[in-house]
Amino acid sequence: MTTTQTEAGLAVELTDLTRVYGQVRALDGLTLHLAPGELVALLGPSGCGKTTALRILAGLDQPTSGRVEVGGRDLTDVPANKRDMGMVFQAYSLFPHLTVLDNVAFGLKLRGKDGASRRRIAQEKLELVGLAEHGSRYASQLSGGQQQRVALARALAIEPSVLLLDEPLSALDAKVRVQLRDEIRRVQLEVGTTTLFVTHDQEEALAVADRVGVMNAGRLEQLAPPAELYSAPATRFVGEFVGLSNRLPATVQGGVAAVLGRNVPALEGSTTGAGVALVRPEAVSVVADPAGDATVTTVMFLGPLSRVTCQLADGTDVVAQLASADALRLEPGARVRLDVEPSPVLVVS
Repeated sequence: MTTTQTEAGLAVELTDLTRVYGQVRALDGLTLHLAPGELVALLGPSGCGKTTALRILAGLDQPTSGRVEVGGRDLTDVPANKRDMGMVFQAYSLFPHLTVLDNVAFGLKLRGKDGASRRRIAQEKLELVGLAEHGSRYASQLSGGQQQRVALARALAIEPSVLLLDEPLSALDAKVRVQLRDEIRRVQLEVGTTTLFVTHDQEEALAVADRVGVMNAGRLEQLAPPAELYSAPATRFVGEFVGLSNRLPATVQGGVAAVLGRNVPALEGSTTGAGVALVRPEAVSVVADPAGDATVTTVMFLGPLSRVTCQLADGTDVVAQLASADALRLEPGARVRLDVEPSPVLVVS
């Protein structure tokens, strides 16, 4: 793989993949395309098939049926060590007896690179991940975030055709996770390697990916840019799994949904007639009104934003997300009037 090819990225095609373990269908007809240089995140609950898909792409598992192609080449039956892929796992998997520099250079040594080339490339990758001064240290002398940076540098050192990230941040604390998440995106954009990122963390997926694929029971429910996935969920599962949604009574007629007395567009795939609208908390407005139709039950301060929960007369709870300056003027027990923005909603049965 030349540097030019790596920078341009290679297309990845997973076509109608199935994987059956006894009575369990871990993958059920998964088809997924990654454009050259694109970062796609697979998101979903445990057991949805996202890691199985990554392992099949890596060659660590074989599909029951279907095809794997990278750069137009069929790799379905090619062993893992011939696939030219870099992997970063949740566990850092660094060799404790090797220095950081030697860890990064390990894959290059297996590929027969001479010592001088190995050291030069390994040092370049350490600079890329911000660890240029740590080459002579050992893994035990590094923090968890630093160790994961070394693992990323090692994966990139071989100039892989595809970079595979399997829950790489889940073992880190929240602050380090956010920092390294942003770092991974910066590095991926700089290097241009086509990347598949597997995670169960919604914020992580939405923050780093060009497109996010939501998986459920071995199937891809929706694949879309993060903003589209959030604002226009294609299925009930996506609408309920990604972000918070209120479930409010609604009636759909002629592509228009009536919700909380307001008519708003109904998204494609919505049910017709009576149903339940999935409404984001930030699409709900709360105004103090002694004659209002709802009562504030809790106000949760979250920094610049706050979450206000109100109860309708029929007992339905409605969560709104407001600027804290507005939310803190509301107190539990206060009567309020609720409204929804005229943005499209998905209505399910």
